[in-house]
Amino acid sequence: MSEPISLDSLLPPAMAAKAEDLGVKKANLKIPNMFALAVLAGAFIGIGAIFATTVAAGSMSVKDVAGTVAFSAALPYGITRLLVGLAFTVGLILVVIGGAELFTGNTLLAMAFASKKVTLGQVLRNWGIVYLGNFVGSILTAYIVFLGKQYAFGSGSVGLAALNIANSKVEFTFIQAVALGIMCNALVCMAVWMCYSARTTVDKIIAIIPPISCFVAAGFEHSIANMYFIPIGLFIKYFGDASFFEKIGKTAADFPKLTWNNFFLVNLLPVTIGNIIGGALLVGMVYWFVYIRKSD
Repeated sequence: MSEPISLDSLLPPAMAAKAEDLGVKKANLKIPNMFALAVLAGAFIGIGAIFATTVAAGSMSVKDVAGTVAFSAALPYGITRLLVGLAFTVGLILVVIGGAELFTGNTLLAMAFASKKVTLGQVLRNWGIVYLGNFVGSILTAYIVFLGKQYAFGSGSVGLAALNIANSKVEFTFIQAVALGIMCNALVCMAVWMCYSARTTVDKIIAIIPPISCFVAAGFEHSIANMYFIPIGLFIKYFGDASFFEKIGKTAADFPKLTWNNFFLVNLLPVTIGNIIGGALLVGMVYWFVYIRKSD
């Protein structure tokens, strides 16, 4: 007789061993498979960002005053951020349940590297290919959504929310962006880490929602999410219909800092550095030190 399958959650030592084994498997994926799964992950995170942007737009009240559309906050800041955070969780749920390669979660490969089960070259190969695939998936998703003119929905409130989100992300100082990136990926990797304890799909979903909602609500910075949030704002700024800008009472000139240069240098570079520190060091290496490191 076979033993019954246990539905009890794995304990941290077993989670650490699982994280290490998965790191080895991820590092040894064939490049075409790795890239394809990374494109999927970028698209999945983009879908979460689409949902979050739409919810952010829904927090605005729209009034037509003498033929001019005016927007104002319909909900308190904290409530809006909570709802936006909850909406965004669909992105990581799709990645984890659907199976995809996400750069931020893959910073946990540091655990397998620390145990000398993969080489530094294998880790950097994975990170580089997955990062590029995530970028392709995210920006293609942004472009498709732009072509669909989703930004014009809600009397233009969706597009205005997208522009405001993108613009706010290119106003950080370098150190601020690094710090926000650290905090973000510490929470993302804790979500991934807790999924290693799960036995069922429901377990994984429940484990994902709180930390992901937390990082979004708190305003922390996720490099892959920003590969959607900022490009969609840029597409709208440079190629949006004149009628859209007329409707929201804004022009492209109202978003002077929203440029491709600032996307890469002011946001993506420091946020990526912060994400690596938050995931690889604050989560991966801490748990490796506690549960895997061989003491003398």
